[in-house]
Amino acid sequence: MKRPLIIAAILLISLSCVFAKPSIKHNQWELIIYRPIDTEKMNMVKCYLKIEDFEGNDVTYSAVKATYEWVEDKDKIHPYEKTYYLLGGMAMHLNIKKGRYKITVFTPADKQYPFNDERKITWTSNEFIYDTENPAKVIFVYPTANDNGFYNGGWVISGKAPEFFKVTKPKMKKQK
Repeated sequence: MKRPLIIAAILLISLSCVFAKPSIKHNQWELIIYRPIDTEKMNMVKCYLKIEDFEGNDVTYSAVKATYEWVEDKDKIHPYEKTYYLLGGMAMHLNIKKGRYKITVFTPADKQYPFNDERKITWTSNEFIYDTENPAKVIFVYPTANDNGFYNGGWVISGKAPEFFKVTKPKMKKQK
C-alpha cells in the first residue's frame, strides 16, 4: 500500500516541476540605461558612455559588455560594433563586472550635429555612482535646457524617469 502512494507522490512532484513557471529574477550584473525619445533633432545627437572605477581608470570596455535595443522594436537586441552610445529612443543593456563605478555620458563638440554650439564645449552629464552590490535596474539619460526650455548642452543621468509631454521634458539648468 505504501509503494503506490510513494510512486504517486513522486509522480505529482515531478509533474509540478515540469509545469511550474520559472521565476523571473533580475540579473544584478545588468544595468539598463534608457534614453527616451525626444525632439527629432535631439534624438540624432549621440551621447557616449564612459565608466570609471574609483581609482579613476576608464573601464568602459574592460569591465562592461553592452548591447542595445530600440524602444520601438523591443524584441531585437543588437551588439555594439565599436563605441557605446545612445540616441533618442535607445536602451543600452550593460553587463558589468562586480564593483563600484562612476557612470557619465558626454557628447564631444565635433559630434553635436545638428546643433551648432558656438561655445565648442563637450556636453557632459553628472556622475552616477553604480554599485553591483546595491544595483539599480534602470537609469535614464536626458538633455538639459535653460529656463526658456532651449537645450543648453548637457546631460542628466538619473534613477528617476524624466517628466514626459509629447517628448521628454529636459532638465532645466541655469546658464553659467
